[in-house]
Amino acid sequence: MGRARGPLTARRVDAAPVLCCPDKFRGSLTARQAAAALARGVERAGRRARELPLADGGEGTLLALCPDPATRRTAVVTGPTGALVEAAWGIRGDAAVVESAEAIGLALVAGDNDPLRTTTRGAGELMRVALEAGAGQVIVGVGGSATVDGGLGALEALDFDLRGADVVVACDVETRFVDVKGPQEFDAALARIGRTTGEALFVPGGDLVFFMNRAALVAGTLKYRVPAMFTGREFADAGGLMSYSARLTDQFRRAAGYVARVLRGARPGELPVEQPTSFELVVNLKTATALELTLPPAFLLRADEVLK
Repeated sequence: MGRARGPLTARRVDAAPVLCCPDKFRGSLTARQAAAALARGVERAGRRARELPLADGGEGTLLALCPDPATRRTAVVTGPTGALVEAAWGIRGDAAVVESAEAIGLALVAGDNDPLRTTTRGAGELMRVALEAGAGQVIVGVGGSATVDGGLGALEALDFDLRGADVVVACDVETRFVDVKGPQEFDAALARIGRTTGEALFVPGGDLVFFMNRAALVAGTLKYRVPAMFTGREFADAGGLMSYSARLTDQFRRAAGYVARVLRGARPGELPVEQPTSFELVVNLKTATALELTLPPAFLLRADEVLK
């Protein structure tokens, strides 16, 4: 076997470039740094390289889509644990780019993370800033989040209103929003969801249409075999697969504390706004069996209540 002579860079340069398109190496290299390192190695081997940093919707999505610092903006929003953080977002043509990890990412959680106490509110606030700036489309990267509230906090920050904008979710899971105006539309909407293999449903709280018609909504999920998660244990009690939300009894108890302070002379405008601190996960095992779902024992152990 012969041995190559001279430096590697002296080899023939082929016409077709080598595409260097890595994602980030969390904790060591950004996607752009990794692409540059790969390109240097390719060029040492005598080939032309083209750098194309990638992102999967998590950390680095903003830098991948908006590499020019002039296209990036910042805003102060609610972080994953409730403290204020400065988060960046970007402008890409007529669209805005919002990387959720900038506002609610794992990197923003110091020490042990408690996902059951964190909120996606900051991501919604960042989207709201982009919408108020006139964005007609918002590209949202949802990876790297320190939260598990299903986006409820983000929806609350948006007042459940996307202002007619086109929202594109950048992740490896397709997220679709289903708009229903009343219980008369439940059946058709659930039928569409049920026709697609692997579909699941998250029903946000705060809407009396869902709450007052929860029996019909839950019945529809069972009819079309749609696994669904709700906010409010009343849905799980009605036969829904599972629910996760703040404990309503605790909220009423704390509301009574506010009333007591006002009656003692406190000014309502000076009272602090408090976030819920007590949450409950309720799983309906009978419904899981009906849907032929096997829930991991570790997950069931984390549930506050398992309905059998």
